[in-house]
Amino acid sequence: MGAYLGRRVAAMPLLLLGVITLSFLIFRTLPANPLVSIVGERQLGNEEVVAAAEERWGLDKSVPEQYVIYLAKVVQGDLGTSFRTRSSVASDLGARAPATFELVLGALAIGVTGGVGLGVLAARRKDRATDHLSRLFALVGSSLPAFWVGLVLLFVLYAQLGWFPGPGRLDPRSVAPPGVTGLYTVDALLDGDLDTFWQALRHLALPAFTLGWGLMGIISRLVRASMLDELGADYVRTARAKGLRERQVLFGHALRNAWLPTLTIIGFSFAFLLTGAVLTETIFSWPGIGSYAVESSRSLDYPAITGVVILGGLVFLVANLLTDIAYAVADPKIRLS
Repeated sequence: MGAYLGRRVAAMPLLLLGVITLSFLIFRTLPANPLVSIVGERQLGNEEVVAAAEERWGLDKSVPEQYVIYLAKVVQGDLGTSFRTRSSVASDLGARAPATFELVLGALAIGVTGGVGLGVLAARRKDRATDHLSRLFALVGSSLPAFWVGLVLLFVLYAQLGWFPGPGRLDPRSVAPPGVTGLYTVDALLDGDLDTFWQALRHLALPAFTLGWGLMGIISRLVRASMLDELGADYVRTARAKGLRERQVLFGHALRNAWLPTLTIIGFSFAFLLTGAVLTETIFSWPGIGSYAVESSRSLDYPAITGVVILGGLVFLVANLLTDIAYAVADPKIRLS
């Protein structure tokens, strides 16, 4: 296991280098002119202003020279300076990351718990009304686009019924809890502020469900199929013949073996949700990495967009590694092989 992890960790910098190279070349070869967002349209005709801006941001050099300079900075942990915010991209991402992590963790909790529960229930009640309803719920969740679900939830549950608060992480006049982790729900609990915790949790509910419903549908169908295979196995019949309770048979035996294929989905889903929450964050005005990427793309902010891509690639690599480790921990046969 140690040798395997060593090889995987050693290969990660090379894979990340490929991500950096491709993203840099793609964004630098686009026909759009980033000087529009730097100096403004009115100053594009002023040669002195344009020349000064190109020299200031290194745009007067060739693409290979820009790549070498950028790569040297990335090795030192410097992702460049944002054209739009005029601050470090790394600091911008650091300030935005906790909001996205909180949203993704909430969506992951909804998707995993709901998906596993529906999958086990559907397998236990195969071809009954419960099975058909859970499969329909899963199909709808994995088929509907997230932006449409988010708009409907906002219109019905916020604008019409008023059951949930509107966009944002807190109410407009509320003060954020003292920053420890950057996750408002966790920080509010650490501060002992239950009112702010409840408020942050209610604001998190709609965007997390919007993002997690599709994952719930995928996991429930996968768990149902795996559970049906396991429930027909000999060891399950033996467990039932020994007089074990049905709950022990389902969760202690069948689900334990049916859980393995789901680990892959969960691992990749975390990375996908982290980098794919663009529309959800935009709809709910969630100040995370997704909304940061949208704002940066609108202003042709190359350093910021490239930084988001690098972070996304790093998250995918780490998630893939952790998924393989979880597989080895859950299944001893993988360790032996």
